[in-house]
Amino acid sequence: MLMAVKNQIKVTLVSVKYALMREMLNKWTFLMNVFFMILNNASFILQWIVIYSLKQDIGGYTFEQVLLLWAFTASTFGISHFFFRKAYSLSDTITYGKLDSYLVQPKNILISAITSEVDASAIGDMLYALIIVLISKLTMWQVLLFMILSICGGVILTALAVILASLSFWLNKSDMIADTGNNMTTHFATYPEGIFNGIVKFLLYTIIPVGFTNYIPVSVMTNFDWKLTLMVIGATAFWVAAAFAIFYKGLRRYSSSNLMIAKI
Repeated sequence: MLMAVKNQIKVTLVSVKYALMREMLNKWTFLMNVFFMILNNASFILQWIVIYSLKQDIGGYTFEQVLLLWAFTASTFGISHFFFRKAYSLSDTITYGKLDSYLVQPKNILISAITSEVDASAIGDMLYALIIVLISKLTMWQVLLFMILSICGGVILTALAVILASLSFWLNKSDMIADTGNNMTTHFATYPEGIFNGIVKFLLYTIIPVGFTNYIPVSVMTNFDWKLTLMVIGATAFWVAAAFAIFYKGLRRYSSSNLMIAKI
């Protein structure tokens, strides 16, 4: 079992490596994509600087906590889109019968499919998160904790993308649902938790898992709590299990005839 997991990790890393090499064929385009993503993220922080010059507390968050919030948003988004870029276009892969090439490969179908492409600009997100971590003067322990929680958050975002994309096995044009769900997660992740309440806050800890990718991690980084840390790890395991279960249940309905239907 452990050997199989080890081999799958090796195959995944090789797949990501060659996908990145393809992106770097044009080095200037690659570097510009990374640079402008960092610049884009930095521009949003300027608005928070202005807001906090007028008010010291927003939704229970200090400016330092908002920086951490944006660091987690950038890092989780970057990890998910860099290593698992194809998860965000998996709906089209299913709808147009493009899973065929992965079905004949001697490795995990889902992992092979979602790691077959990388998003070069996502490196800019990860670098931006690193910059915030550096200026926040965190301890080595906090940096390690930040990395662990970011990886968990990135995996949760990927699992959500897979679940939404897997709806294509049952529904036509579900790519619109997937895009909306993924965009909502990114949108809510950039605002302090305290400004939400009631049903919206409930959704942020269930259907839209921003609570586990952003809010709890910020809380853990501010006031460390083992229980909350384990809760994030447990939520990660749950979302991954759900993603695999739903995808493979839907895969039983898959047929390359989808490609014929699309052409018609």
